Amino acid sequence: MSQAPQQFDSKLSAAGLRIAIVVSRFNSAVTGKLLEGAQEAIRHAGGDGKDVDVIEVPGAWELPLIAKTLADRAKHDAIVCLGAVIRGDTPHFDFVAGEAARGIAAVSLEYQLPIAFGVLTTNTVEQANERAGGARGNRGFDAAMTAIEMTGLIRRLRAVS
Repeated sequence: MSQAPQQFDSKLSAAGLRIAIVVSRFNSAVTGKLLEGAQEAIRHAGGDGKDVDVIEVPGAWELPLIAKTLADRAKHDAIVCLGAVIRGDTPHFDFVAGEAARGIAAVSLEYQLPIAFGVLTTNTVEQANERAGGARGNRGFDAAMTAIEMTGLIRRLRAVS
Protein backbone atom coordinates (compact mmCIF):
# COMPACT_ATOMS: atom_id res chain seq x y z
CA MET A 1 0.00 0.00 0.00
CA SER A 2 1.56 3.25 -1.06
CA GLN A 3 1.50 6.28 1.11
CA ALA A 4 0.25 9.62 -0.23
CA PRO A 5 3.09 11.99 -1.06
CA GLN A 6 3.81 14.65 1.51
CA GLN A 7 3.47 18.27 0.60
CA PHE A 8 5.77 20.78 2.22
CA ASP A 9 4.36 24.25 1.99
CA SER A 10 6.14 27.29 3.26
CA LYS A 11 5.26 29.24 6.34
CA LEU A 12 6.01 32.93 6.46
CA SER A 13 6.74 33.46 10.11
CA ALA A 14 9.83 35.24 11.34
CA ALA A 15 8.79 34.86 14.98
CA GLY A 16 11.80 33.72 16.96
CA LEU A 17 14.18 33.77 13.99
CA ARG A 18 17.64 35.29 14.24
CA ILE A 19 18.32 37.00 10.93
CA ALA A 20 21.40 38.82 9.69
CA ILE A 21 21.10 41.45 7.00
CA VAL A 22 24.33 42.23 5.19
CA VAL A 23 24.00 45.45 3.20
CA SER A 24 26.39 47.18 0.82
CA ARG A 25 27.16 50.87 1.39
CA PHE A 26 27.99 51.33 -2.30
CA ASN A 27 24.95 52.90 -4.00
CA SER A 28 23.61 53.63 -0.51
CA ALA A 29 20.67 55.68 -1.79
CA VAL A 30 19.36 52.41 -3.24
CA THR A 31 20.64 49.92 -0.68
CA GLY A 32 19.22 51.95 2.20
CA LYS A 33 15.76 51.48 0.69
CA LEU A 34 16.43 47.76 0.26
CA LEU A 35 17.39 47.57 3.94
CA GLU A 36 14.18 49.34 4.96
CA GLY A 37 12.20 46.87 2.85
CA ALA A 38 13.93 43.87 4.43
CA GLN A 39 13.31 45.15 7.94
CA GLU A 40 9.66 45.83 7.07
CA ALA A 41 9.26 42.27 5.76
CA ILE A 42 10.66 40.78 8.97
CA ARG A 43 8.26 42.87 11.07
CA HIS A 44 5.40 41.98 8.71
CA ALA A 45 6.15 38.28 9.26
CA GLY A 46 6.14 38.62 13.04
CA GLY A 47 9.86 39.03 13.62
CA ASP A 48 11.39 41.18 16.32
CA GLY A 49 13.89 43.88 15.42
CA LYS A 50 16.13 42.89 18.32
CA ASP A 51 16.62 39.50 16.64
CA VAL A 52 17.99 41.15 13.50
CA ASP A 53 21.65 42.07 13.07
CA VAL A 54 22.55 44.56 10.35
CA ILE A 55 26.10 44.47 9.04
CA GLU A 56 27.33 47.04 6.52
CA VAL A 57 30.02 46.20 3.99
CA PRO A 58 31.74 48.46 1.46
CA GLY A 59 30.21 46.87 -1.66
CA ALA A 60 28.58 43.83 -3.22
CA TRP A 61 31.97 42.15 -3.71
CA GLU A 62 32.33 41.86 0.08
CA LEU A 63 28.92 40.24 0.70
CA PRO A 64 30.04 36.58 0.32
CA LEU A 65 32.94 36.90 2.79
CA ILE A 66 30.75 38.39 5.50
CA ALA A 67 27.99 35.86 4.77
CA LYS A 68 30.56 33.08 5.26
CA THR A 69 31.89 34.68 8.45
CA LEU A 70 28.34 34.86 9.82
CA ALA A 71 27.60 31.28 8.75
CA ASP A 72 30.78 30.14 10.57
CA ARG A 73 29.43 31.68 13.78
CA ALA A 74 26.17 29.68 13.44
CA LYS A 75 24.15 32.30 15.34
CA HIS A 76 21.62 33.13 12.62
CA ASP A 77 18.78 31.14 11.11
CA ALA A 78 19.05 33.05 7.82
CA ILE A 79 21.06 35.75 6.12
CA VAL A 80 19.80 38.41 3.71
CA CYS A 81 22.41 39.95 1.39
CA LEU A 82 21.52 43.34 -0.11
CA GLY A 83 23.36 45.39 -2.69
CA ALA A 84 23.03 47.32 -5.93
CA VAL A 85 25.39 46.81 -8.85
CA ILE A 86 24.59 49.27 -11.62
CA ARG A 87 26.10 48.78 -15.06
CA GLY A 88 28.73 51.30 -16.09
CA ASP A 89 30.96 51.73 -19.10
CA THR A 90 33.36 48.90 -18.20
CA PRO A 91 33.01 45.14 -17.60
CA HIS A 92 33.48 45.74 -13.85
CA PHE A 93 29.71 45.22 -13.44
CA ASP A 94 29.89 41.66 -14.79
CA PHE A 95 32.70 40.64 -12.47
CA VAL A 96 31.22 42.13 -9.32
CA ALA A 97 27.65 40.95 -9.90
CA GLY A 98 28.65 37.48 -11.03
CA GLU A 99 31.12 36.83 -8.23
CA ALA A 100 28.77 38.19 -5.57
CA ALA A 101 26.05 35.82 -6.79
CA ARG A 102 28.42 32.87 -7.05
CA GLY A 103 29.95 33.49 -3.63
CA ILE A 104 26.63 33.89 -1.85
CA ALA A 105 25.26 30.72 -3.46
CA ALA A 106 28.39 28.78 -2.47
CA VAL A 107 28.09 29.81 1.18
CA SER A 108 24.40 28.92 1.27
CA LEU A 109 25.07 25.46 -0.13
CA GLU A 110 28.16 24.82 2.00
CA TYR A 111 26.36 25.66 5.23
CA GLN A 112 22.87 24.55 4.15
CA LEU A 113 21.71 27.94 5.37
CA PRO A 114 19.10 30.15 3.73
CA ILE A 115 20.94 33.12 2.29
CA ALA A 116 18.74 35.37 0.20
CA PHE A 117 20.21 37.18 -2.79
CA GLY A 118 18.85 40.73 -2.68
CA VAL A 119 21.46 42.25 -4.95
CA LEU A 120 20.03 44.39 -7.71
CA THR A 121 21.82 44.16 -11.04
CA THR A 122 20.48 46.92 -13.24
CA ASN A 123 21.51 49.01 -16.21
CA THR A 124 20.54 52.36 -14.67
CA VAL A 125 20.00 54.07 -11.34
CA GLU A 126 16.37 54.58 -12.34
CA GLN A 127 15.89 50.82 -12.73
CA ALA A 128 17.49 50.26 -9.33
CA ASN A 129 15.17 52.81 -7.69
CA GLU A 130 12.14 51.13 -9.29
CA ARG A 131 13.17 47.88 -7.56
CA ALA A 132 14.01 49.51 -4.23
CA GLY A 133 10.57 50.73 -3.25
CA GLY A 134 9.43 52.17 -6.56
CA ALA A 135 7.06 50.95 -9.25
CA ARG A 136 8.52 47.42 -9.24
CA GLY A 137 8.29 46.86 -5.49
CA ASN A 138 11.11 46.44 -3.04
CA ARG A 139 13.51 43.57 -3.66
CA GLY A 140 14.84 43.95 -0.11
CA PHE A 141 11.37 43.06 1.17
CA ASP A 142 11.24 40.14 -1.28
CA ALA A 143 14.68 38.86 -0.26
CA ALA A 144 13.79 38.89 3.44
CA MET A 145 10.52 37.06 2.76
CA THR A 146 12.45 34.47 0.75
CA ALA A 147 14.87 33.93 3.64
CA ILE A 148 11.96 33.53 6.08
CA GLU A 149 10.14 31.12 3.78
CA MET A 150 13.23 29.00 3.12
CA THR A 151 14.03 28.81 6.83
CA GLY A 152 10.57 27.42 7.58
CA LEU A 153 10.69 24.99 4.68
CA ILE A 154 14.13 23.64 5.61
CA ARG A 155 13.06 23.18 9.22
CA ARG A 156 10.01 21.17 8.17
CA LEU A 157 12.00 19.02 5.76
CA ARG A 158 14.62 18.29 8.41
CA ALA A 159 11.92 17.31 10.91
CA VAL A 160 10.71 14.48 8.65
CA SER A 161 12.40 11.17 9.36
